[in-house]
Parts: sequence; structure tokens; C-alpha cells
Amino acid sequence: MTLRFLGTTSEYGNCPTLYEVVETGDIVVQGDQLTDPEHLAQLRDVGEHETFVVIPRALLTRFAPKE
Repeated sequence: MTLRFLGTTSEYGNCPTLYEVVETGDIVVQGDQLTDPEHLAQLRDVGEHETFVVIPRALLTRFAPKE
């Protein structure tokens, strides 16, 4: 899998950040992991292999592909 950097709203190169999988066009998101049990309890159909990250809307509106 080859990742292409799309953009970040972080001033210091940490997270949040978006990447595109070159071969498929899928998006990879880097962000702070959602860990609050109360918030996690609100999610549906969660697989054991899945995790969740929180990203600002501004990151998506600025850097997410429009297609």
C-alpha cells in the first residue's frame, strides 16, 4: 500500500492528517483516538479490529477529495 499525504491542520506535523491510498483511492485518517467509554457506547456495529479517531471538520473540508 502506498500512501499519499493529502494535508493536515496541525501546526507541528502531528495529527490530524489525511492520506490517500494510491492504489485504491481510500482515505486513511490520523487523529486522536476516541477512548471515552460513554462516547464509544454510542457507536454501532463495531468490530474488534476497529478503532475510532476524532478529526476536525476543517481538515475534511479543506483536504478530503471531492470525488
